[in-house]
Amino acid sequence: MLSSEQNKLVTEVENGSPCGQLLRNYWQPAALTEELTSFRAAKAVRIFGEDLVVFRDEEGNYGLIDRACPHRGADLCYGRLEDGGIRCPFHGWLFDVGGRCLDQPAEPEGSKFNTKIKIKAYPCVERNGIIFTYMGEGPAPSLPEIDCLQAPDAHSFAFKGYLECNWLQATEVGIDPSHASYLHRYLEDHDPEYGLQFAGKSGEGVLNVTAVLREYNRPTIEIENTEFGMRLLTTRDIDKDTMHVRVTNLVFPNLIVIPMTNDMVISQWHVPIDDTHSWWYAMFTSYEKEVDKEIMGEQRRDLYTFPDYRPKINKTNNYGYDPEEQRTKTYTGMGMDINVHDQWAVESPGAIFNRENEHLGAADKGIIRFRKVLIKSIAEVMEGNPTPFMFNSDNEDLKGIGPVAIDTTTPRNSWKEDWQSFELDRRRSAAWISKETS
Repeated sequence: MLSSEQNKLVTEVENGSPCGQLLRNYWQPAALTEELTSFRAAKAVRIFGEDLVVFRDEEGNYGLIDRACPHRGADLCYGRLEDGGIRCPFHGWLFDVGGRCLDQPAEPEGSKFNTKIKIKAYPCVERNGIIFTYMGEGPAPSLPEIDCLQAPDAHSFAFKGYLECNWLQATEVGIDPSHASYLHRYLEDHDPEYGLQFAGKSGEGVLNVTAVLREYNRPTIEIENTEFGMRLLTTRDIDKDTMHVRVTNLVFPNLIVIPMTNDMVISQWHVPIDDTHSWWYAMFTSYEKEVDKEIMGEQRRDLYTFPDYRPKINKTNNYGYDPEEQRTKTYTGMGMDINVHDQWAVESPGAIFNRENEHLGAADKGIIRFRKVLIKSIAEVMEGNPTPFMFNSDNEDLKGIGPVAIDTTTPRNSWKEDWQSFELDRRRSAAWISKETS
C-alpha cells in the first residue's frame, strides 16, 4: 500500500507536479500520424493537463504548440495550415513548428513585433505511425534505440485507445504477470487469430497459450533490474521436464514491452491526458514478416469510435458483461478482446485508486519494485540530478534488439540460457537488422 501523500506523488501529473516533471523528461506519444490527414493536418491534443495543437506543416515537419493564440486567445485548433506553419483565423498571426511567430499581417509594414512573440512549443519526431514529443526542460535526448522505433514501417502497426483512469493504473496492469491466468482466461481453447494476443501457440506449436494460462495459474515471477528499467520473468511448470516462460519488460517510466506471438511484440505506452484520464498507445512490431495493417486495423476499428478513439464497449454499457458468457466462455463475461478486460480492471477502481486500501502480495513484486523506483526517481529529478534510465545501447551488435520479450516453452534445466539465446538469434535474423551486425 501507499500513503495518501505517496499516492498523490505518483499519480498527479498536472501543473508542474513532481511526477509530471519526471514523465516529461522522456519522449511521449502525442498523436497517431493517421489523425493528421492530408485533408486536415492539425488536431487538438491534451497531454499532462495541457491543451495543445499538433500539426504537420507543408514540408512534413511536426509541431506541438499551445492551443491558445498569444494575441487574444483564439483556438489555434481551427488554424489554417499555410505559409510554413499554422495561421490563426482571427487576425492571421502565423506560427511555425518551433513556436516562432512568422507573420502578423495587421501590423505596420516593417514591424518587428513578431520577433518578440514565441508560443509554447515542444519538439516532435515521428516513428512508425506515432508522433512523439519531448516536454521536458533543456535539449531533447535522442529516442531510445529499441526494436519498435528501429523497425521499418512495413513491419509495424500503431493504434491507441482512451481510458478513464490515471496513467499509473494503466501502467501497473502491464507489470502484473499473474492476472493473465484469470482476467484473460478463456474457458475453451481457440485457434490462433492474426494480430490478437493470447490466441496462439506457445513455442513451436507445443501448447495453446490460453490453455497454459488457464491450467497453470500459479506462476513463479522473478524481477531483473536492467539499464532501461526492469524485466519480468514469469515461469509455469508444465511437467518435470518442461517449463513455460513469458518475459515482459517495463521501459521506465511508462512503456511496457510484451510478447504477442512468436513473431510479434507489443510496445505500449500509457500517457497521461490529465490526472484522471490517459491514452494507451500500442506499436506492434513483427520480426519475420511484414505486418498486415489492413487486418489489424479492421480488428480495432470495429471496437472503437472515430475520430476520438473511444472504446465502444465501456463502463456505460457495463463493458459488455454477459453472465451466460461468463459461465460458459470467458472468465470475465466481457467478450474476447483483452483490451476490454484490461479497461475494466483499471477503470473499475475509480479514476485514481486509493492505494491505502490495497493489500499487495508476492505476485505483485513487479508493482512493488516499480513504485519504489518511481518514487526514488521523482526525488532524484526534483533534487536536480540526471534523469534515470536514459539509455542508448553502446553495443553496435545489439542496436535495434530489445528489450527482449518472449512467450515459449523450454526445458526446465536450461530455460534461463535458452530463452535469451533463442530470442537474440531470432532478432538478429530480422529483416531490418543488418546481416553485418549478426
